[in-house]
Amino acid sequence: MNRSVVRNLSTICMCLLLILAGGIIFQGKSLPSSAKIENKKLPVYCVKCETPKVSISFDAAWGNEDTADILSILKKHNVKTTFFMTGGWVESFPEDVKAIAAAGHDLGNHSENHKQMSQLSAAECKEEIQIVHDKVKELTGKDMILFRPPYGDYNDTLIDAANDLGYHVIQWDVDSLDWKDYGADAIVSKVVDHKHLGNGSIILMHNGAKYTRDALERVIIGLQEKGYEIVPISELIYKENYEMDHEGRQFVNET
Repeated sequence: MNRSVVRNLSTICMCLLLILAGGIIFQGKSLPSSAKIENKKLPVYCVKCETPKVSISFDAAWGNEDTADILSILKKHNVKTTFFMTGGWVESFPEDVKAIAAAGHDLGNHSENHKQMSQLSAAECKEEIQIVHDKVKELTGKDMILFRPPYGDYNDTLIDAANDLGYHVIQWDVDSLDWKDYGADAIVSKVVDHKHLGNGSIILMHNGAKYTRDALERVIIGLQEKGYEIVPISELIYKENYEMDHEGRQFVNET
C-alpha cells in the first residue's frame, strides 16, 4: 500500500471520528424537533396525555382594550394560559407584555410582522422570530420557547428555522372562532362542545376579538365542569423524548 493511499485512509478515518464525536455532543442538547409525516413536518396540534388537561391560548396581534379584563378573569379563576404576541403588539403594548409575564402566563412568539411565513426563506423566518424574542427578552428577562405561525401557515423551512432557535411550533386542535364575532354564546359552545376537545387539547382564542372577554369566564367554568385542568402550553407539551403522529399529536417516546 503506497503512502498516498495511507494518507487518504487516515484522513477518512479522522473525518469519521469527528462526525461521531459531533453526534455525541449534539445528543446532549435538547433542541425541539417535529414529526415528519408523508415528507412534511408537523407542529404540535395537541398532546396525548392520560390526565384531563387542556391549554387555552390567545393570539395577540392587534388591540389591547380587553387584555386587562382577560388577565383579571384568569386571575379570578387561578388559570394560567399562553399569549402568542407579534412584535408590533409587543412594541405597542409593553406594559401588557410585562403584566402577562408578571401574572405567570406563558409568553409566546407570533412573529414580528404576521406574514405568511411559508413564503419566506429560512433566514427570513429566523429574523421574524428572533426580533420578537429579543424584544420580549429585553422587557421581561424571559426567553420564549413557544412559536405559533401567523394564519397557522407553515412549511418545513419554517419549522426547521424555529426548531433551530430553540422553539416548539404550536398550532391548535380546538378553534373558538372568536375572530368571526358570532357572539359570546357561540364562542362558549364552540369550545366546550367541540368534537375534538379532549385530554391534551390546545384551544385557540384571541385577546382582541370582540366577544372573547365576555365568553372567557364561561369557557373556563365549562371546561372545569367537564373535569379539565387548564394549564399553560409550556406545562402541557413534552419538551424532549417525544414523537408525534399524523395529526400532530405529541406523545412520549417510551422506547
